[in-house]
Amino acid sequence: MKFSAVIFDMDGLLIDSEPLWQQAGAETLQEFGVTLTDEQYNLTTGLRTPEWVDYWFTHFAINKDRAKEAAKAIEQAALDKIKQHGEAMEGVQYIMEFFKTNGFLIGLASSSPMRLIEAVIEKLNILPYLNAVTSAELLPHGKPHPQVFLNCAELLQVPPTTCICFEDSFNGMIAAKAARMKCVVIPAPHVHHEGRWNASDRKLSSLLKFNKTVLDTL
Repeated sequence: MKFSAVIFDMDGLLIDSEPLWQQAGAETLQEFGVTLTDEQYNLTTGLRTPEWVDYWFTHFAINKDRAKEAAKAIEQAALDKIKQHGEAMEGVQYIMEFFKTNGFLIGLASSSPMRLIEAVIEKLNILPYLNAVTSAELLPHGKPHPQVFLNCAELLQVPPTTCICFEDSFNGMIAAKAARMKCVVIPAPHVHHEGRWNASDRKLSSLLKFNKTVLDTL
């Protein structure tokens, strides 16, 4: 199959922001007397913040009158933390150069709000590589729904079946597969061994592990 485009998730894949999102979420939930385990947090990685809040408010039977307020607080805290402490994941510059050199169109599709996406793009200095950027923030459904990836493919003007998607979350992987894209997953080290990643087309430990051989065998 001839691939013409690559679409990247952002949080946890291009920028080491998942711990910062987890801190922001934990700080907010603690105001409601709730503390998540790491295992619980991993269940909802990749969801949009309002859906994340709704899931845990429902799970812990928290009154949802303050759900919108909580979601806004988490997003603002995450934005502040990422601006101050966020660092590029290993291999970001390499993977952008790899696909640019090989003639791919490059997209970014994230569950995060667009203002946060723009802050990360600036922080990582990757704007010159990107041909399209989409956010699930205002869509009817976020990941694991495929719409944010389908919208990115549409902006790139390519069929979804010619796209390779890079993800780090289970919800993102499901969204990519639902979009009929090839999916390369790079899970966090503490969940890398889990069998659920077998639904992907390839599992790697780093962006640096992707090369022409991997591309040719997808």
